[in-house]
Amino acid sequence: MAGGAPVIFVSHLSGVPVFDPQGDPVGRLRDLVAMLRVGSRPPRLVGLVVEVASRRRIFLPMTRVTDIASGQIITTGVLNVRRFEQRATERLVFGELLDRRVRLVEDGSEVTVLDVAVQQLPARREFEVAKVFVRRGGRSGALRRRKDAFTVDWSDVTGFSLEEEGQGAENLVATFETLRPVELANVMHNLTAKRRAEVAAALDDDRLADVLEELPDDDQVEILGKLEDERAADVLEAMDPDDAADLLSELPEDDKERLLELMQPHDAADVRRLMSYEERTAGGLMTTEPIVLRPDATVADALARVRVRDLSPALAAQVYVCRPPEDTPTGKYLGTVHFQRLLREPPFTMVGAVVDSDLPPLSPGTPLPAVTSHLAAYNMVSAAVVDASGALLGAVTVDDVLDHLLPDDWRETGFHGMEEAPARDE
Repeated sequence: MAGGAPVIFVSHLSGVPVFDPQGDPVGRLRDLVAMLRVGSRPPRLVGLVVEVASRRRIFLPMTRVTDIASGQIITTGVLNVRRFEQRATERLVFGELLDRRVRLVEDGSEVTVLDVAVQQLPARREFEVAKVFVRRGGRSGALRRRKDAFTVDWSDVTGFSLEEEGQGAENLVATFETLRPVELANVMHNLTAKRRAEVAAALDDDRLADVLEELPDDDQVEILGKLEDERAADVLEAMDPDDAADLLSELPEDDKERLLELMQPHDAADVRRLMSYEERTAGGLMTTEPIVLRPDATVADALARVRVRDLSPALAAQVYVCRPPEDTPTGKYLGTVHFQRLLREPPFTMVGAVVDSDLPPLSPGTPLPAVTSHLAAYNMVSAAVVDASGALLGAVTVDDVLDHLLPDDWRETGFHGMEEAPARDE
């Protein structure tokens, strides 16, 4: 935990306004959503319940919260306005944790939870419950002495966390928390279909999206088919657009259209555009979410974008410089700047002054063998895809090329190989 990060008691957050980046009101905070973990590990804060103007309560993931304080909350401005529905592994902080009876680890005495505090982790936009404000004795009755109320670390109380010996998908998911997506995909691939569906239902959208991208096509289709349509659309939105397009292309036409209609229009438009290209071409392989900057952006701006932890190494390897608009398809594509060049330039330098305009881009119709040759010839891990008008459509990364060069069953055979590999030395 970040020792210097301030703790925020949730009682000070109840009802605070939520704003978008321009300062316009979005709604008010009504609760916080935490995911309990095995043993004494503090719960991770996964999102907020926000009441918008229509009195609808929606879920705001912590990844879309840029600042949280006692007076206000600032978001990225991107909202999913579907009604909030609590998942099996989630607990409402106001609704379920406060006023709860728990016990002190030290002496086993019973206390009542009056408040809890959250603290930001070193990782960007990640919070966990750090402290618990408790009171000895019952919830009501005789006047309590001030010394009967005190603050302890989360690990100093018991009665919240998931039981290690308990059954059900909640506990199974909790034990998988430290696994990489490909490792969790390996575990799920070897479960029964029933158990695989239960685990998928208990995972949050982002985690399930990461795992689906690592599963064989048959498993992906099976899992998506067992989710409710709105949940399936949420998961597709959380996937990389090219992976979502590949998955949707495996579905019957009616199912595909129904899910696309449920997705946010911007996300659905990206996926539809990718599905319009032949699968084994640059257009079919590319992602529509590379790092795009204007020519007047600085090297410092570019390095800040490259450092975003959710980016794959291939996408973080270089930035693409374009005229506005910056969303794909962009304005005129000017060239690329590799992150090694960014590290050699002063922070105040504009990227337009160091752009490499000599590296030829790909057209969306470029076939897979030519894409492979292009990456190999120029020693690149990603390449720009540009349309006839000169607008950047996306970028092809080496990992997507490898997916299509390997045998169709490489994920299944890869899983078997992982099972037989010797354990790593600790």
